[in-house]
Amino acid sequence: MKILVCDPISPKGVALLQERPEFKVVVLDKRPSEAELLGLAGDAAAMIVRSETKVTRKVIENAPNLKVVGRAGVGVDNIDVEAATEHGVVVMNTPGGNTVSTAELSFAMLLSLARKIPQAHASMAGGQWDRKQFAGTELAGKTLGVLGLGRIGGEVARRALAFGMRVVGYDPFLTEARAKALGVAVVSDLDGVYKEADFITVHMPVTEQTRHMLNASAFSKMKPGVRIVNCARGEIIQDEDLIAALDSGKVTAAALDVFAVEPLAADHPYRTHPAVTLTPHLGASTKEAQIKCGIEVAEVIAGYLLTGEVRNAVNLPYLDAKTYEIVKPYLVLGEKLGRLLGQLAPPQVDRLYITYGGKAQELPNIDPVTRSVLQGFLSKSAVQDLNNVNVRNIASTMGLTVEEKRSNEPVTFNEWLHVQAFRGAEKVISAGGTFFGSPENPRIVRLFSQPTEITPFGEVLLMRNKDRPGIVGHLGSLLARHQVNIASMSLTRDTAGGHALTVLNLDSPPSAAMLKELESDPDISDVNAVSL
Repeated sequence: MKILVCDPISPKGVALLQERPEFKVVVLDKRPSEAELLGLAGDAAAMIVRSETKVTRKVIENAPNLKVVGRAGVGVDNIDVEAATEHGVVVMNTPGGNTVSTAELSFAMLLSLARKIPQAHASMAGGQWDRKQFAGTELAGKTLGVLGLGRIGGEVARRALAFGMRVVGYDPFLTEARAKALGVAVVSDLDGVYKEADFITVHMPVTEQTRHMLNASAFSKMKPGVRIVNCARGEIIQDEDLIAALDSGKVTAAALDVFAVEPLAADHPYRTHPAVTLTPHLGASTKEAQIKCGIEVAEVIAGYLLTGEVRNAVNLPYLDAKTYEIVKPYLVLGEKLGRLLGQLAPPQVDRLYITYGGKAQELPNIDPVTRSVLQGFLSKSAVQDLNNVNVRNIASTMGLTVEEKRSNEPVTFNEWLHVQAFRGAEKVISAGGTFFGSPENPRIVRLFSQPTEITPFGEVLLMRNKDRPGIVGHLGSLLARHQVNIASMSLTRDTAGGHALTVLNLDSPPSAAMLKELESDPDISDVNAVSL
């Protein structure tokens, strides 16, 4: 089997593959263009890339023998995962290889900001000797705010504690047990970090919630003189707002390894700002990280080609074809239930309890469905490269446990999947789902222990409202003023004249102004907009 190594990886990884007589390893000496790759990949069973080579749809469609693409690193933006999935090609990555290297770079940035090392070096190189200009500050006794306490954020927190810093963190999916193990004080919202932190370091992926989260509003809430480190994703910072905060002195200094557009433009204001320290995306650029990634990608490729073992796959359910067809509808329903609860649950949920009832208890394998529930539940968290292969391990590292039960108890529906979320001994939210008519029509039919009917796709608006005449018309008129169309509606009440749970499937997302108007209505409460 031909394995095409398109980008440079550790020689140890290449050697591991070359030791196997089943493999013919072809190592390219330069990054191939798409046209060149079309000619080279036609008979390849596997391709190994880093970030340089682009594995496009055209390449995948013209590689009939291709079984797997391995990415020596974390991000798979240079691989058309959708096309790979359509053509039965497994895409694997190596998410753990650069954890230590990125954490160490982040901490080096913290030290550089505290002691003005880059600026002092530049002054010395220019023939100066100015000790007063480069007086710094000690890390000991200062508060470090860590935004995102996954693998890398956790490693940074450990190093900060060793330096005598106090660490506060924000991660809505981090449990109290995990935070206690890290020695981190967890706050319930970002404002809590902004208020306390002398230094802030970012370790979150780019999502709808995190894009440009460090903006003028966020900077205004921070302590005067705060220092910012970003070795995660450039899009998290609003560049213009950071420059303004630096110019005003609100932010004393910033150290950046990642940028919204890379390479960073030659005339970008960051390059000439005296309070900014820059590095060219060096998070994974250590010999050790490259060796780890090279060996790991070789191991996952060899394992899959030789035994069918799947590790770190981003697009493959761990199922044989026959079982997959049976559980496939439940994978969709489970992911939607998890996604709904993940957006509605309060922070620090530490346990999910999943009940399989009716025909669902007869599934030959419930593990893939549980993984789909977890993947949906964690989809809004600060977890990079989450997939149904690694989701149980990631949940465990975050302190989130899951319990499953096949129940023989009578249920109202033929198929029944029910998920309860707990924080300690307290059940904080639950939801149940089934199918209407056929497995292609999933429905969420219970939420907050009340009956409902939610089509689990697209934009959904949920609220509690007083059960009074005219409320439906009032809601319709309000949405109409904001040019939002209702696709379907479900209303259930506890008692006549009491309170109702109203669920609206919408054709477009509700605006902030519309949500604010709803929340200000004395007859309406618990307004939530979710995307399913």
